[in-house]
Amino acid sequence: MNTPLLFSSTEMRRYSLGDTHPMGPGRFQHAMGLADYFGLLSEFDVVKPRPARTSELTLVHTPDYVDATRAEVPSARYGIGTEDNPAAHGLSTAAAYIAGATLQAAQAVWTGDTNVAVNLAGGLHHSFRDSMTGFCMYNDAAVAIQWMLDNGAERVAYLDLDAHHGDGVESIFWDDPRVLTISIHESGLYLFPGTGFAHEIGGERAQGTAVNLALPRNTTDTEWLQAIHALIPPLLRQFKPQVLVSQHGSDPHKADPLADLDLSLDAMALAYRSVAAWAKKLAEDRWIALGGGGYRMDSVARAWVQVIAAAAEVELPANSTMPSGWEGSKTIGDEGVDLDVLNEFGPQNIITSCPHAALTQTTKAVFPYWGLRPYG
Repeated sequence: MNTPLLFSSTEMRRYSLGDTHPMGPGRFQHAMGLADYFGLLSEFDVVKPRPARTSELTLVHTPDYVDATRAEVPSARYGIGTEDNPAAHGLSTAAAYIAGATLQAAQAVWTGDTNVAVNLAGGLHHSFRDSMTGFCMYNDAAVAIQWMLDNGAERVAYLDLDAHHGDGVESIFWDDPRVLTISIHESGLYLFPGTGFAHEIGGERAQGTAVNLALPRNTTDTEWLQAIHALIPPLLRQFKPQVLVSQHGSDPHKADPLADLDLSLDAMALAYRSVAAWAKKLAEDRWIALGGGGYRMDSVARAWVQVIAAAAEVELPANSTMPSGWEGSKTIGDEGVDLDVLNEFGPQNIITSCPHAALTQTTKAVFPYWGLRPYG
């Protein structure tokens, strides 16, 4: 494997949505500091990105919307200037750097400069073609995917493990059979954005390429891991992606204040390593890993450090001690987790017995399009 890339710059965090807004730039900085503490940054070529150009942002966003993001007067028509998405000085510049980082990550992976690239500041999956929603201004993942499609990619898989439905990416590629979007999230019955149900399977020309697993509140480690390991590998084998783009919002963690899943950091870390293995074996060894949501500083940093560790193929045991004075967990993993139970799951171990009701619904909705037998 070529040396993996990790994108980082001060420009990506030069914004403020307000002192009480959950989407603060400190999330990224905190994770990078912890990665440095564990010696992981030395495993990467750390790259300072350039901002995405207007011509690159308009690969997926409308010109009017891009203009509105830069206007001095915010426009509610484009979702800018609301309580969730306040107008903020410097935000469009920071967002352009974030989009540029994910685009450069995709370019490096697609052209063979590296096999793996990481942008923890990316994964802003709620942005639509013509509107800012869910704290997300530019849809960096969609920009990167569209660039790859325009440069020869025929099949791109997008996997979203954020607690919230990856609605923006799904919407942009809703009717494009070249892109398989898989989102595993808390049900929209309880959580923003209120979409992402099993019957939402893609447009008329691309049915079966939008895959949504809507989980109930308080979903446990074993339920979540079973869903991931029973759903994703069969779809990737059938779709045969040439590259995998994955979003790793940390908000499925049980301590996150904006979601209601009951997951441990240990289960999430195991899933990240499975994603790394699937990219290697089922996506032609091309992987672009992004950050996303997550609104408790401690769990954001610990989760994203595990993403970095998975990308670097470095083991970071659950009992690894956190820095002195760390506000939060004493170890990288959570206390009281039965690791032996979690280790029953893995990239090669697909457990399909007693499937969760949500898993059954999703496989019934999409598996037949891929010649697969639904569970349940």
